[in-house]
Amino acid sequence: MRYIFSVLLVLAAITFSCNDTPEKPLSFTEKVAMANGLDNWNTIDELRFTFNVDRDTMHFERSWIWNPKTGQVSMTVNGETITYNRDAVDERSLQADKAFINDSYWLLAPFKLVWDEGYSMDSIIKAEAPISKDSLYKLTILYEDTVGYTPGDAYDFYIGEDYMVKEWVYREDNSESNCMMTTWEEYEEEGGLKLSTLHRDDTGHFSLYFTDIAVSTDN
Repeated sequence: MRYIFSVLLVLAAITFSCNDTPEKPLSFTEKVAMANGLDNWNTIDELRFTFNVDRDTMHFERSWIWNPKTGQVSMTVNGETITYNRDAVDERSLQADKAFINDSYWLLAPFKLVWDEGYSMDSIIKAEAPISKDSLYKLTILYEDTVGYTPGDAYDFYIGEDYMVKEWVYREDNSESNCMMTTWEEYEEEGGLKLSTLHRDDTGHFSLYFTDIAVSTDN
């Protein structure tokens, strides 16, 4: 009996040891995505939003309905709607898909840091943000020349201690001169996702913002 009891103790210790394996620490990009609600993404059935741009006196908008689980997307602009599936983009839906990638990137960039492949990342450093002049974490990513609709583009993310994006700089073709810098403001929580709904430049003549955000979940 003593022998059997000793064996059971050994087996229990082995089992405990196997189950007690420490989890792998989150990377910096994973912490950014999680801070924005990545762990709730799998519950999202439908995401609706309207992408708006105001530049001086000009206003532009287009509205989206996206089912991430099926890949179905509907775009409405100027009263016309096109519906397609991202798994079957053809010549008719190509321009709509390019617009979808652009607009959804502005809304979901913190998640793209985890979802996207084909980009390289510089070391994360503390740096002065270009608009607020605050000292923030600077994360630079560069997409490969063969990736996506705008290959070779780079982004500088300026991120706070709370792992939320505060500003960013988009650099077309990794250029230091052909770039756009905007804030990330007015975060709202929808369906467990934390989304920045306003982006402004430093001139006061440009703003990009989201309205009509609605999230349907399977909960």
